Amino acid sequence: MIPLNIQIKSIIFSFIYGCFFSFLLNINYKFIYLSKGIKKIVFNLMFVIDNVLLYFIILRYLNNGVLHFYFILSIILGFLSVNKLTSKYLKPKNR
Repeated sequence: MIPLNIQIKSIIFSFIYGCFFSFLLNINYKFIYLSKGIKKIVFNLMFVIDNVLLYFIILRYLNNGVLHFYFILSIILGFLSVNKLTSKYLKPKNR
């Protein structure tokens, strides 16, 4: 059983990491979605592997690498919230 303070730190970190992942995905959009052929596969694979490794390295530092369902939900909520905010506030205006 993980102590409550470590669980809270891990959930907050997972939410922030979901926001960070969304930000990185928006930056790398050109490389991931607009490339063709083998470049698209390589960029996508490297992007995912790097982000997963970074998440688990930091999670290992926080709580010895214990992964819980709530952490995954927190990542998804962080990702979706940043996507919703950026689509709402950075929407191009029609003139």
